[in-house]
Amino acid sequence: MFEAVEELVAEHADLEKKLADPSVHSDQANARKLNKRYAELTPIIATYRSWRQTGDDVETARELVADDPDFAAELKDLEQQREELTEKLRLLLVPRDPSDDKDVILEIKAGAGGDESALFAGDLLRMYLRYAERVGWKTEIIDATESELGGYKDVQVAVKARGQSEPGQGVWARLKYEGGVHRVQRVPATESQGRIHTSAAGVLVTPEAEEVDIEISPNDLRIDVYRSSGPGGQSVNTTDSAVRITHVPTGVVASCQNEKSQLQNKEQALRILRSRLLAMAQEEAEKEAADARRSQVRTVDRSEKIRTYNFPENRISDHRVGFKAYNLDQVLDGDLNAVIQACVDADSAARLAAA
Repeated sequence: MFEAVEELVAEHADLEKKLADPSVHSDQANARKLNKRYAELTPIIATYRSWRQTGDDVETARELVADDPDFAAELKDLEQQREELTEKLRLLLVPRDPSDDKDVILEIKAGAGGDESALFAGDLLRMYLRYAERVGWKTEIIDATESELGGYKDVQVAVKARGQSEPGQGVWARLKYEGGVHRVQRVPATESQGRIHTSAAGVLVTPEAEEVDIEISPNDLRIDVYRSSGPGGQSVNTTDSAVRITHVPTGVVASCQNEKSQLQNKEQALRILRSRLLAMAQEEAEKEAADARRSQVRTVDRSEKIRTYNFPENRISDHRVGFKAYNLDQVLDGDLNAVIQACVDADSAARLAAA
């Protein structure tokens, strides 16, 4: 059992030797790559060594019990430890999403429901900002189009980890399950008859691409400039500072108008464009590979409603995994861990079954 881990032990030892060589760190990109792999393997190797040691201890305890039954309780404890380590090691060996450690760009778009949908989009934005604050991530609003009554028609936020994340705790590892249609059921502020309305907002989460992740030829880009629109700022409606970039081969479009200068808006739009192209490339690769290990949670079509926020019942429901809780007020204040963990657990179970 777990014979294949010996190859990972050898790889871990080789990485340790390389990272101890000062010359390796002259190439920062390569050093980061080696460090990342070393960090991925370390918990697997530590658990494997504990698993092997506990196995030896179990065998020794069984021999002692044969001579002295008083060791039976110790044997039982060791066997339980062995079972727990076996399960932990199995989970650690489940194939991981290679993007789990990446930061993300999260987009929220108002959908059906008019002004109420825009207000709900604002609620979702606050929820994610509060969640990021709770777990110690940094956030940056890249671009936003506000609605007249408050809320957002469209908002894009960069979410970044502070330093190296623990395995499975990266920004993409936790937020990737948020993509889809979020439905809200409540009495809108504009409703005079007290009737419950249903509206929705769409959430798109993409791993933020670095320049090394995807190459974009300048010849493939069409860049248009136009005047900003919306409330606030002296430059709004007076200068052609807003930028729209179209990747001609794919038709993918990204735009930004929040910054004061055309150059800043162009840089932000390129960030969004790179992330969208990376997400597209990953989705195409998954389809071509027909990877049986793909998460059942991740394959939910974006057109499906993934979650419902029911205000009259203070209930939140995730339709993909059957999660339901009656603490909607706390969730909207950023207490998202239980909701996300339900998706993580379902994903892990699917990957474990496939592996």
